[in-house]
Amino acid sequence: MKVQPARADALCANPDAALRVLLLYGPDQGLVRERARAATRAVLGAADDPFRLAELMPKQVRDDPALLTDEAAALALTGGRRVVRLRDLTNDDAKWLEPFLAALPGEALVVLEAGDLGSARSSKLVRLAEGHAAAAAVACYRDEGRDLPRLIDEVLGAAGLSAEPDASAYLAANLGGDRLVSRSELDKLVTYMGGDTRVGLAEAAAVVGDTAALSLQDVAYAVGRGDAAALERALARSFDEGTSPVGVLRAVSRHFQQLHLAAAGLAQGRDAEGVLRQMRPPVFWKVKEAFLAQARAWPPAWLGRALTRLLEAEAACKRSGLPERAVCAEALLQLARNAPTRRRAPGRR
Repeated sequence: MKVQPARADALCANPDAALRVLLLYGPDQGLVRERARAATRAVLGAADDPFRLAELMPKQVRDDPALLTDEAAALALTGGRRVVRLRDLTNDDAKWLEPFLAALPGEALVVLEAGDLGSARSSKLVRLAEGHAAAAAVACYRDEGRDLPRLIDEVLGAAGLSAEPDASAYLAANLGGDRLVSRSELDKLVTYMGGDTRVGLAEAAAVVGDTAALSLQDVAYAVGRGDAAALERALARSFDEGTSPVGVLRAVSRHFQQLHLAAAGLAQGRDAEGVLRQMRPPVFWKVKEAFLAQARAWPPAWLGRALTRLLEAEAACKRSGLPERAVCAEALLQLARNAPTRRRAPGRR
């Protein structure tokens, strides 16, 4: 069974008794762990009963697939349904999952945790879970769109706090790379606020660093200033941290959308401070000068063409069979090498 993103949290918080295998996978490992814990607690209750919880390593099951069969079929001494958890799976683990799904011994819920397995079409592990009536596959992608503001409101609201619009925009721009990291940063903000109930931009910026966005910011600003060497380093770091090519392209697009808005304002004769005040989310103070330099250097028409190229690259990444990282890197390097801010060697035009 394929689980739509809107249903993912509800399913993990209350898995049906007929669900036997829950595969959680994706680049946001914090979200994978959070949903795995939610499903485990839904079955076991608040306490992790050692008689009802078995945790196995993938290598154990690869070496002896019967071990998983035995754990899934075992009865708990204290009664109740059991949970079997396995972490760090790869696509190669489809070899033992397929016969297990064919047999489905016992009644235990088997919770499988994996990283980014690629698309459902290319991952046999995902296809197995999606194609079986008693299994479910849940993709765990980094919080974006409405998910991140909802998480921010949830954590702050539980502590009796609310955020001003600028603070909310800042938090949304600087969180989201990993669910557990986002929660940790928001928990620090709650502690920092003490007895105050209204979170302003100053408080948000003082506590929540750009942990999730730093590498992506480096990518975007390297493209904007035409620094191909810095772009390659920042892009490699973002990929190493698990950011998807589409996520990278969208981050650069957001940067260029802001540049386009700022460049248009400057072209109309507006002052720099006035232009910066209209930016949503606000431009982080550490990069204001760099942002304005790029907004002054890029003509609005060039920025429009850059945004079109980024949209084309995102669409290409979503087509089956294309190497997503290569498509992303090619588009960004093309923009950087043609940037009006790029420093060219003397004598070259």
